[in-house]
Amino acid sequence: MSAATSAPTGIGRRIKAALARRAATSATATTGAGSPAPVAPGDEVWAPVSFEARMGTVEFRVGSRAHITVDGDSCRGCTTKACVTACPADLFVPVSDGGIVFNYEQCFECGTCYLACGTAGAITWTYPDGGSGVVFHRS
Repeated sequence: MSAATSAPTGIGRRIKAALARRAATSATATTGAGSPAPVAPGDEVWAPVSFEARMGTVEFRVGSRAHITVDGDSCRGCTTKACVTACPADLFVPVSDGGIVFNYEQCFECGTCYLACGTAGAITWTYPDGGSGVVFHRS
């Protein structure tokens, strides 16, 4: 089953449930006169947006220099391959020789791979050069 069609698990399920509760609460909250209750700043309810629609608002400005480099030799000795499961963009791919292939062009620049990696020196993470990298647009 692909990640796009599977049900949310763990934190995703809790976030989805919290958003549903918030939407239900705001939809039924009214003042005595039947008009909507005022919404406090920060309590606004946003319409649900699919992952695909949200990613449609993202622009990837690919730089000539990779902002993340992966030392495949260090990865060969790794037994957990935590970067593969931790990367929210699925940019790390294990290969048959035990190494990792990484594609930086669609990277969110979150640094999760760098934090999850338990092998010193296997991942080098820096910010992309100015004008390059991911740009998030408001939808």
